[in-house]
Amino acid sequence: MIEALLEHNKAWAAERVRNDPDYFKRLSGLQAPQYLWIGCSDSRVPANVITGLEPGEVFVHRNVANLLHPGDLNGLSVLQFAVEVLKVSYIIVCGHYGCGGVAAAVDGQRHGLIDHWLRPIQDVYERFEPDLAALPDAQARLARLCELNVEQTVGRVAQTPVVQDAWRSGRSLAIHGWVYGLDDGVIRDLGCTVSGDSGRPAGPTPA
Repeated sequence: MIEALLEHNKAWAAERVRNDPDYFKRLSGLQAPQYLWIGCSDSRVPANVITGLEPGEVFVHRNVANLLHPGDLNGLSVLQFAVEVLKVSYIIVCGHYGCGGVAAAVDGQRHGLIDHWLRPIQDVYERFEPDLAALPDAQARLARLCELNVEQTVGRVAQTPVVQDAWRSGRSLAIHGWVYGLDDGVIRDLGCTVSGDSGRPAGPTPA
């Protein structure tokens, strides 16, 4: 079965060259994406595919439940490279409805090491618990928690020294919060965009 992936790759590469003989020459010559994508590792949410972008057009970082921890050297290194070297103009934090990581964070069960990783989602749940409790059912609460997780992650990205320094230098850099619907393939803008001149934190405040 694994050999089939190599065969699929060969067929894909051959098709690209047939349609555009210089495709790989251009792609290997320069990486200049305008977008940094911070998304979930879920295999059903591939950044290039759902946004209609080609390889080379989006710089991607993915992890369980699209988080950014203050001590995550991997995620912070990706962020720094994207902002300071690639000079991206847009950072997109994209979660998705039905996220297993978000569900695991609040199901009351122990899952091992990942419990530490998901702790920020538990904090968001506790902070917004009165608002979530007012929703009609568990599915609605989980969907709203997926949105809140994105909004809070946008805020954490905005507070990083890398982004703050970019704004102080006058860079045009905006952070957007989106959520993707697995059931319809549509991305929703959560309206929590933060830019250097916005002067406000991302996300709502609890009631």
